[in-house]
This record gives sequence, structure tokens and C-alpha cells, in this order.
Amino acid sequence: MSNEIVDDETGPSGRPVNRRTFVARIWKAGFAAIAGAGIWTSFDVLGSVAPSGLGGVVKTVGESEVTDAPVYVRDAQTYITSIGDEVVALWQRCPHLGCRVAWCESSREFECPCHGSKFNRAGEVRSGPSPRGMDRFKVDVTGGIIEVDTGAVTEGAPPGAESIDEPPAGPSCLGGEA
Repeated sequence: MSNEIVDDETGPSGRPVNRRTFVARIWKAGFAAIAGAGIWTSFDVLGSVAPSGLGGVVKTVGESEVTDAPVYVRDAQTYITSIGDEVVALWQRCPHLGCRVAWCESSREFECPCHGSKFNRAGEVRSGPSPRGMDRFKVDVTGGIIEVDTGAVTEGAPPGAESIDEPPAGPSCLGGEA
């Protein structure tokens, strides 16, 4: 007779199962359950998801809401405006050092509060240290809704390139001359 302690329980084969084998099977089943849960949740984390927000496509406003006064869309970090018959999405980031450019209603220009760069309504640089105009995002209109692809960035035009002739309408929001 062996020195093993035998329980009254029997295994699937009908033979008695000792405690050590029983506990080992419980531990193995527990580890298998934890591994299965880890694999299951990894699919959620590592699976591909359509990007949204900055770096993806963002549904913004209706086409009828866009006029010559820019509309700010926070999720896309963009200003949407119309230049002639074209809808334009301008990234809020100043090309100089990345500050958030603001729309000034009194001058009807974009103005960078950090270093004073000024841009016309089309995002073209008018003055200041900015090396180019505001960057643009690709725009599509689907079912009357403007979709901005924030993953498709087009660099702004170099200084001096102005496609619209709109001088400042009034005083600057940053102070100083218009």
C-alpha cells in the first residue's frame, strides 16, 4: 500500500484521486481561466478600431451651418469656413510654435496669442513669425454633414500667398494696429 492519502472521491476513470492531484487540477483550471480572460480582453484592446477624433474622420456640422464666419469644432480641433464655394477646415494649431489660434470677430482674422501671427479667413499668413499659413484638413460632405479627416493634413501656403482679398475689418483682438 502506498503512503498517499486517498480521498473517497473518484476521478473520471473511476479510480480514487489523491488530494495533491485534485489541488493541482484546480490550479491548472484557474490558470487556464485567467489566460482565457487575458486573451479575450486582448482582442478588445489590440483589435483595429476606426480612428475618430484628431487623427481620424470627425463628423462635424451641417453644410448649411457653414458661412464665411468660421465655426469652431472642438473634436476636430478645427475651424470650418467657406471660401467661395469651397468648404475649408483649418487646423487650430499655429504653424509657428503650435499655439491655439483664435478667431477675432472684430478684425475678422485668425490671431495667434503667443507670438502675434495673423491669418486671413482662408488661413493664409498675413503677419508675424509664422513660416506658413494654417494647415488644412481634407473635407468631405456626406448627406449634408461635413466630415473632416484630421489624419490628412495639407500644409498652409507660404507667406505672401493670398487667395482672398479681405483686409482686416477692424481692430485686432490682441491689441495694436488692425
